[in-house]
Order: sequence, then structure tokens, then C-alpha cells
Amino acid sequence: MASHLTRKALLKQDKFAVEVEHTVDFFAAHRQQSILYGGIALAVILIAGGVFYFRSSQHAVRQQVLGEALALANAPVGAAAPTGGPSFPTEAAKNDAVTKTLNKVVSDYSGSEEGYVAEYYLAGRTFDAGKTDDARKKYEDVAYHASANYASLAKLALAEIDAGDNRGSEAETLLKDLMDHPTDLVSKTEATIAYAKVIGPTRPDEARKMLNEIMTDKDQTNLRPIALAALNDLPQK
Repeated sequence: MASHLTRKALLKQDKFAVEVEHTVDFFAAHRQQSILYGGIALAVILIAGGVFYFRSSQHAVRQQVLGEALALANAPVGAAAPTGGPSFPTEAAKNDAVTKTLNKVVSDYSGSEEGYVAEYYLAGRTFDAGKTDDARKKYEDVAYHASANYASLAKLALAEIDAGDNRGSEAETLLKDLMDHPTDLVSKTEATIAYAKVIGPTRPDEARKMLNEIMTDKDQTNLRPIALAALNDLPQK
């Protein structure tokens, strides 16, 4: 193996030496053009570097703004924050501030990953407020436009809403997609448990089989309690 790598390295070195020699000959014969194109290449590199820096700095700004918005959700109510951070006199004031801040992130950074993350959290707060249709619209925007991770979370939430609205077939479609395309934030097992819960009332035997497979899988220790709870909720034979 070592000799093979050595020969491969030597071949690369020989090829590189030939290319360098050809390049030197070319630049010697085309000095004026080389100076011109070298300047253009340098300009392109500088522009590319500037764009990369700008995008990186903008990304850092968006992350900071999003982090500050999400931090408000953990701010205390009725007492000063021990770290000197924000606090609110009432829960209503806190909810208003969090909602307003998340909306601003969505508006200011529309189309960015941070914007979709803010919209995902905003959808959850909207759903908790009883505004199911508005929450659905927000989840759908994230589900079909955000990157795979947050899109999967939004699809999982949409499936839950569909199941609650007696739209079982829509929920099944979403969950089957998640089972076929798991992400870092929604695993195949988590999607399977959610799917079993949806079909449980009408197809308990199928749901029971899926959940029992999870219960006997030695690699699913963390999710066994959730699978067991779903099993206990199934109609008894």
C-alpha cells in the first residue's frame, strides 16, 4: 500500500513539474497578457473574498438577532432577571414582546434560515394561541422553503395539526415523507412513532406492530418510553 501511494505521489509530482514548466513558458511568451489577466484574477479573488466575508458577517448578525429574540422567551416574569437581562411585568407583556421580535426577524430576514427558524417558533406560539389556520400557513412556509432540518420539524407539526383536524390522509403523507427522508432533527423512529399515533385509532394492529419493533430495537433506548406511551394509548384488543 505504501509503495502504491509513493508511486502515486511521484506521478503527481512529475505531472505538477511538467505543468509548472509549461506555465512558466506560457507566461514568458505572453507577459503583457499575464499581467493583465493576473490583475483581473486578483480582482476576482478579492471580490469573492469580500462577498464571502459579507455573507459570513450577515449570517453572524442574523444569528445574533435570532438568539436575542429566542432569549426573550426565557425571560422571567414579575421579577428582575438574575443576570441583568430583560424581564416582564406580566406574561401577556412577555408574549407580546416575543411575538413582536420574532415577527421582526421574519420580516427583516425573509428567505434566510434564521427567518424560517423565527417563523417556525412563531407558528408554535400562534397555534398555542388557538389560531390554527394562521399557524398552518406559517408551518407550511417553513416546511416547503426552509432547509431540511427545520422543514422536517414544520412537517411534523403540520401532521399533528392535520391529525387534530381529522385530516388523517394528509398527516400520513407528511409522516411517510419524514420516515423516508429523516433529518438530524426528526429521525425515522420519531416519524414512525408519530405515524403510529395517527393510524392507531383506525388501524391499531398496524400501529402496534410498528411500535413493538421500536420497543425491541436495542438502538432506540431513548425513544422506548415514547413508543411505550403510544402503545398504551392504542385501542385494546
